[in-house]
Amino acid sequence: MSTIPQFTHLLVLPHLKVHNANAVSSPMTHGFPSITAFLGLMWALERKIRAAGLDLEFGAVGVVCHDRQEQTTDSGFVKSFRLTRNPIQRDIERKLIDRDGKTSTPSIVEEGRIHLDLSLVLAVNAGPWDQDAQQRDLATILDLLQGMRIAGGTLLPATQVPTSRRRPWLANLTGDSDDQASEFRKLCAGLLPGSALVARDDLIDQRLKALKAASRGATRLDAWLSLSRINWHHDAKADDGKGAWQHDRAKLGWVVPIPVGYAALGALHEAGSVPNARDATTPFRFVESLYSMGEWIGPHRLHSPNDLLWYADSRPDEGLYRCRNDYRADTTR
Repeated sequence: MSTIPQFTHLLVLPHLKVHNANAVSSPMTHGFPSITAFLGLMWALERKIRAAGLDLEFGAVGVVCHDRQEQTTDSGFVKSFRLTRNPIQRDIERKLIDRDGKTSTPSIVEEGRIHLDLSLVLAVNAGPWDQDAQQRDLATILDLLQGMRIAGGTLLPATQVPTSRRRPWLANLTGDSDDQASEFRKLCAGLLPGSALVARDDLIDQRLKALKAASRGATRLDAWLSLSRINWHHDAKADDGKGAWQHDRAKLGWVVPIPVGYAALGALHEAGSVPNARDATTPFRFVESLYSMGEWIGPHRLHSPNDLLWYADSRPDEGLYRCRNDYRADTTR
C-alpha cells in the first residue's frame, strides 16, 4: 500500500459554488461526485499551474461539503432525476428519422445533476515560498480554476459569492508538531459548518465479521450491501414487553457507499491501439469501479491532515487504481 505524498502546505479553496456537477458517481451510487473526480481536478490544475510557470506539486485532496441540492423531483416516495432533452442539432425542432422511415424526437439522456457549495483542500509541496509569492500564486491558481470544470459542473464566478468567503488561503505545515497541530485546528475551524468525506473501509470488515457469525457464506459484497441500506430488526426484549423495531443506523453515523477507484478487466493496451479512445498517446485499459464505504463527519473531529486528505494508490501490476484516505475512527467517543 502506498503512503500519502510529502507536503509542506495545505491550500484551501473555500466555498466553491459548482452548478450541475455529476451526481451519478458510479454505476451503483449517486448523491455526490466520486472522489476520483476531485483527484482528476487536482492533477489537471497542477498541469495548468506548471504551464503558467509555478513550481508547485499537488499530492492529495480533501473535500468538505457545505451545502448540496441534488436535482431530483420533490414529490412522491420514489425520487427521479430532473432530466432535460438537450438538442443534438442546430434546429431544436428537427425530427430524427429512424430505420423504418418514421420520425421521432431525440431521446433524453439519463444524467444526474447536483448543485454544490464545497471547499477543496490541496496538499502542496513547495520550496521556499515568501508571502508576496504566495499571494501572487494563489491569485493565479484561483484564476486558472475559474476556467475549469469540477466533477463535470460549472464553477460559478467569484462575483456571485462574497469575496472574503472565496479567497484561497494557506496553512503552513513547515513548523514543529505543535505549530502544525495549531495550523490544522485553525484550518478545520475555517471549514465549519460543513462535512468532510473520509474512508471507512474498517466498517466493511466489522460488518463481514458479524454476517459470517450468522452465515459462513457471507462475502465482502454482502457486507457492503448491508452497510449501504437501513436494516431493521425486531427487538423482542423492549421495555414495554411488546417488542419494537430497531434499525442499525443509530451508531453508524452518516455512512455512505462510495466508489474509490478502478480495477482492471484485462491487460494494458498500447497507446493508440484501441479505436475511439479519448487519448491516443496514453496506454489504455478497460476497468470497472471499486467500492467501499465513506463517512461524512465534521472537520472539527479530524485530528491530522492525513484524516482529511485523499491520495492515489496506483498498482498497475495488480490492476488496481484506487483512492486512499488514512482516517482512523476514534473508538473512545
